Amino acid sequence: MNYILMHKRIRVAELELDDATGYIQKIGTVYAPEHLPVGIPVRKTVTDRAALNEWWTDRSIPASRSGVQKALETLEISSTKLLLVRCYGLSLSDQYWICPEGSDLTWDSINFFDNNFSDDVGDILFGAEKKADGLNFSSPDNTSDGNLKKRWKIINGKRCLVKSGSNPFRQQPFNEVIASEIMQRLGIPHVPYTVIWNNGAPYSVCEDFIAENTELIPAWRILKTQKKDNSTSVYRHFINCCEALGIRDTVPYLDRMIVLDYIIANEDRHLNNFGVIRNAETLAWLGFAPIYDSGSSLGYDKVPAQMRSEKEVVCKPFKNHHSEQLKLVSDFSWIHFDRLSDIRELIAGVLSADGAKDYIDENRIRAIAGSVQRRIEQLSQLAISHTPSQEISTEDDVKENIAENYTSKA
Repeated sequence: MNYILMHKRIRVAELELDDATGYIQKIGTVYAPEHLPVGIPVRKTVTDRAALNEWWTDRSIPASRSGVQKALETLEISSTKLLLVRCYGLSLSDQYWICPEGSDLTWDSINFFDNNFSDDVGDILFGAEKKADGLNFSSPDNTSDGNLKKRWKIINGKRCLVKSGSNPFRQQPFNEVIASEIMQRLGIPHVPYTVIWNNGAPYSVCEDFIAENTELIPAWRILKTQKKDNSTSVYRHFINCCEALGIRDTVPYLDRMIVLDYIIANEDRHLNNFGVIRNAETLAWLGFAPIYDSGSSLGYDKVPAQMRSEKEVVCKPFKNHHSEQLKLVSDFSWIHFDRLSDIRELIAGVLSADGAKDYIDENRIRAIAGSVQRRIEQLSQLAISHTPSQEISTEDDVKENIAENYTSKA
């Protein structure tokens, strides 16, 4: 079927999609190449179809998400990419969508920022049975990324993302709150999180930080704007891409993100887990997004002995180990370590909340708090002796942009 790729009200390009798979088979006339998604190459007026298909696929729910195969069976849909077509590719992270050729649909009538959306898909993604009176596929849940169960809900008039944790400890929702509190103490721009309970299970909740005139451009898309040579590190390449695009304050932002991820031992800060906000109409870069999605941290899937040894902690997005990634930080002078003096009490308070004890015992809480305290002490010592590195090697670089897969642990 034929569609027009739209950027809000702007016609961007003609597309032909395969009805059976949802893939882009053909790109026709490109009306506004400057409004193509970031990182899509155009060579001699020819738009890279493989790159656009990659972007389109990244919009869909990952096939590896916990519970998604059962949900697809209930929805009677063969793939998550076909769900994209059912909701016209609409998202709450950006302003792109597809309009069927000849349709009178308008951005103002169907976008999810201004209009209500259905809970049907979200209900099924969370395990509900199929409704007897049919399904409404108009939902931003069709374009939500990540491997943990999640859904969008309108709560008190706000677009909010509700996300689960993974078995056996269901710790990620609590970790989001702890990370938010740490960033609040250190003055790091961030998305605040709270925890709610449903059927005895905890879920994190945060408001959408994207509005009707803005959009999130993930770091992965920014990296795609230039080709990286083998002698350039992933970190340096990202900075080079930002500088070429005119994105400011990249290094201070990365300093803060890397320090936070070291403190909480974040294992899943892949290149789609942070990014830059731009104006969707003028395409002006507005600055880095507040830090979000920090739940896969604090030994979320490990036993206390593993937390204390820290041997199995992995790292992203630039280096495979936090000790190596920390060497990329240019400045530690902004850290007020005295504001973290109550870190043990903070962690114990969040993880001892009503209901949390069903998943997290006292021994686990002590191990988490002790590990974080040790990293803060190590960080304070490093800050005293730190000399910024002039050469950034490719050694220990992350090779692939892969998000954590929780399906084997669910």
